[in-house]
Amino acid sequence: MAIAQGYRTQLHNPIIPGFNPDPSCVAVGEDYYIVNSSFHYFPGVPVYHSRDLQNWEQIGNVLDRPSQLPLQGANASLGIYAPTIRYNDGTFYMITTNVSGGGNFMVTASSPAGPWSEPVWLEQQGIDPSLYFEDGKCYMVSNPDATITLCEIDPATGKTLSPGKALWKGTGGRFPESPHIYRHDGWYYLLLSEGGTELAHRITVARSRNIYGPYESNPANPIFTHCSLAGQDSNIQGTGHGDLFQAADGSWWIVMLAYRRYGGDFHHLGRETFLAPVSWAGGWPVINDGKPLAECMDVTLPAPAATPVPQRLHYRFDGQPGPEWMHIHHPVDRNYQFGKDGILTLTGTGKGFFWDSQSPTALLRRQQSATCSFGSKVTLRGDAEAGIVIYQTHIGFAEFFLRKARKGYEAVVRFQVRSISHEEAVVPVSGPSAALSIRGCGDHYVFILNGKEVASMDSALLSTEVVGGFTGVTVGPFCIKGKAEFDEFDYEQEN
Repeated sequence: MAIAQGYRTQLHNPIIPGFNPDPSCVAVGEDYYIVNSSFHYFPGVPVYHSRDLQNWEQIGNVLDRPSQLPLQGANASLGIYAPTIRYNDGTFYMITTNVSGGGNFMVTASSPAGPWSEPVWLEQQGIDPSLYFEDGKCYMVSNPDATITLCEIDPATGKTLSPGKALWKGTGGRFPESPHIYRHDGWYYLLLSEGGTELAHRITVARSRNIYGPYESNPANPIFTHCSLAGQDSNIQGTGHGDLFQAADGSWWIVMLAYRRYGGDFHHLGRETFLAPVSWAGGWPVINDGKPLAECMDVTLPAPAATPVPQRLHYRFDGQPGPEWMHIHHPVDRNYQFGKDGILTLTGTGKGFFWDSQSPTALLRRQQSATCSFGSKVTLRGDAEAGIVIYQTHIGFAEFFLRKARKGYEAVVRFQVRSISHEEAVVPVSGPSAALSIRGCGDHYVFILNGKEVASMDSALLSTEVVGGFTGVTVGPFCIKGKAEFDEFDYEQEN
């Protein structure tokens, strides 16, 4: 394929900020599509589209029906693990693992925006499954028993057509996972990640002339990691879980996950999607010329940058919410009323965020910048309890809400950090209505009542390092009990 001139520009990483881990990318002509893990959120597996590799728009969610996405028993460490998206002969395929609800499965669609099919369940297990198509055959790789294993499957039925063949155990790092197979210049390349999705995360590669092996390890492994002298001082850490793809101009790229640290060795936004150029040297892929990732990188993109996605978002709840809005588990639909006047009315169930096996009444979106603000005017109906939340896991969240007091009403800031529940501020308000907002300031949050700061908290308290999970912070309106109205919702970020 002839390589075009390209466009020299600055690439801003992460390309998809906030909780968007385990990226997989497919190029179809000049269109590029990325899918990410979603764990216990519904709908599941967000789909992003771009034509310039820099600006990405969420166009839907793959798993948007309960029949596709059983979530009973799922939490921020279970549910939907790493998906892979591929395209073959006019059909898009998404393969993934529901760790707490049936194992490996695949769905198909004629358009990445959906609708996607019902699940086709697969026999070979092991997380992070991937597909490779060649000469009318469909191959699947995954990592049962910590060994990258290949089998041929029928993509229509999911039936295994050949016994699983062990290909590679990696270079000796723990958790060899995220396998993908590609073909380039007569070689089959097996890309995977090792070390776990923390500081030791790394990308390794092996190759073979035969898809069934034997595979030889690259002597330069790992081919990418920030767990190194070159990368150890970067604010970007945990680099890994990569997926290679070739752009329309013939250039090669890789998407991978990483996280950004705030307030020391803590991250609360989750693992995000990063992009880097790939070259080939001595028959092996080289990522970003061997240099660490940066939040601003000089690259040659295959197409000029499109109009950037607006940073300020003003939501009117006068119809069904956009694809960026999610629920923890399956929502009880009758508890969400979207009014023609832009008012969202929520009905609580009495269950809050501390319950990991039920769906609280909450409408959440990813926090995509550490410096941001979000909020809404909240009005209680009767003896209700409702407000806005910063949610990381069922043992890590902060609620800013209104409730009825002995005399009148009050606003409350309440933290849940593991087994500790703490009310940071209780402030009287004159009536059942108030403007509640939260400002993210990188390493801390500020809680604002009717324009006045009333409390703050360290964002490290809601970090993955403290409260666990594989997700990242999501924010939005919630109602624990009774009914409450939300007069629109503002989300604004600085970068």
